[in-house]
Amino acid sequence: MMKNSSQHDENSEGDVVAEHVRIFDTTLRDGEQTPGFSMDRRAKLRMAHMLETLGVDVLEAGFPQASPDDFAAVAEIAGTLRHTTVCALARCQAGDIDTAGRALEQAQRSRIHVFISTSPLHREHKLGMSKAQVLDAAVAAVERARGLCHEVEFSAEDAMRTEPEFLAEIFSAAAAAGATTLNAPDTVGYMTPTEIAERFTWLRQHVKASPEVVFSSHCHDDLGLGVANSLAAVSAGARQVECTINGIGERAGNASLEEIVMALKVRRAWYGVDTRIATRQLHPASRLLTQLTGQPVQRNKAIVGANAFAHESGIHQHGMLKHRDTYEIMRPQDVGLGETQLVLGKHSGRAALRQRLEALGHTPDDAALGEIFIRFKALADKKRTIHDEDLDALAHGRDPDAAGPWRLVRLDTSSHLAGGASASVGLRHDDGRDVAEAALGDGPVDAVLRAIERATGADLQLTGFQIQAISEGGDAQGEARLTARHAEREWNGHGVSTDIVEAAAQAALSIVNHIEHHAPTAHAPQPRTAKTLGAHA
Repeated sequence: MMKNSSQHDENSEGDVVAEHVRIFDTTLRDGEQTPGFSMDRRAKLRMAHMLETLGVDVLEAGFPQASPDDFAAVAEIAGTLRHTTVCALARCQAGDIDTAGRALEQAQRSRIHVFISTSPLHREHKLGMSKAQVLDAAVAAVERARGLCHEVEFSAEDAMRTEPEFLAEIFSAAAAAGATTLNAPDTVGYMTPTEIAERFTWLRQHVKASPEVVFSSHCHDDLGLGVANSLAAVSAGARQVECTINGIGERAGNASLEEIVMALKVRRAWYGVDTRIATRQLHPASRLLTQLTGQPVQRNKAIVGANAFAHESGIHQHGMLKHRDTYEIMRPQDVGLGETQLVLGKHSGRAALRQRLEALGHTPDDAALGEIFIRFKALADKKRTIHDEDLDALAHGRDPDAAGPWRLVRLDTSSHLAGGASASVGLRHDDGRDVAEAALGDGPVDAVLRAIERATGADLQLTGFQIQAISEGGDAQGEARLTARHAEREWNGHGVSTDIVEAAAQAALSIVNHIEHHAPTAHAPQPRTAKTLGAHA
């Protein structure tokens, strides 16, 4: 099934005839049940629509027997989706199965996913059942589920620590009872890719089932091998992979959907398979999940992390400027990102600096570039990342870290029991102006940002807001980082204070100051009013 080929063939889809691998997404079931990732019904429905747009074949919407809200969420998703098979999880118990069937009644295409533990450890300590009892329960569950949905999947929980002979026996019995998908999960992330491939090869040889029955893989990431094990299963004939967006799930998580999909796409000539995933929706799906759960993705996460298509090393940036294939095996556009980022920092070289300066409209000669480069390196030693506004300041001979022209001299906030907050600020400009403004907002930070906007006349569209502690203890300092859009351009600012609201105010003023430094005088933001300090809006 696999074949070796040149790098060019592996990176292109070419004319390879590929078998279809189903993508079974369990973000809303196995992923959502993880501490910190719980979603309400409305959030689940939004994510379900995103997953259908992404093109997943099967969407496991939840465990209806778990709670009335979970039942309602599965039922609502089942009645809404039109192209994706909606799946509900059920133990091999009559009550679970009947509840799952009711939740799926309105689905265009439905699947009940029944499971029971099969390993010796689980049979003895979790179930207290013999092999025969487990097998009988599995067969009865598949038969019961078969009359309540379009298709049935059977999972042998902890399959990879189950005796292979018993696993083949129970899979054969489940297939005879009507299961069309047989899932062999590595429930505790114990296996290695070589073992997974051997086990799936053995099962396909020994399980008695029709050719239409699909073998499925469900791998956890306890040893960091979830994706590698899933791909090994595919190489051994599995034609369904169970996975989650951003790899969320119990303990260390599930195999990551976006990593599996892009591995199969980039290395299609090797695996000889493909998926129906609209890969340009991968990043939007990842971003929506982080918004709904409040859980960020690590920067170096493959495919969807902030650094997945970012290059700071001068050597790498030089290669990228010459030919992007030197350091990129896929395009950021393939996963829904705009373009590669050449991040400027202390490891960057002259070529990347010149390229970014020219993109900003600066064309220094070699001598001027040399002087800018020296100041750039000194600044990069103090800052993790150099932003466009820093480069503008360097190109104009200014100190990017210089304070002003606006400074915060007074800040008062109050929160209201009925909701919302108010804030008043006093600002002083280098030209001698003193300005005071007040505003209401959803919270103290929002109110402060609105007051600063009114005081300075800057029209800011906030696009990013991050807060993190940079010291420890009761008087710990917090750092606020803001990103805002103004005049068709993104601007960055940061502030530090023991009061996080004040840190946010300093970050907002940093953006306003960058804008004013960069804009011609006639186009600089102008305050709406010039009130004396202490005045009220």
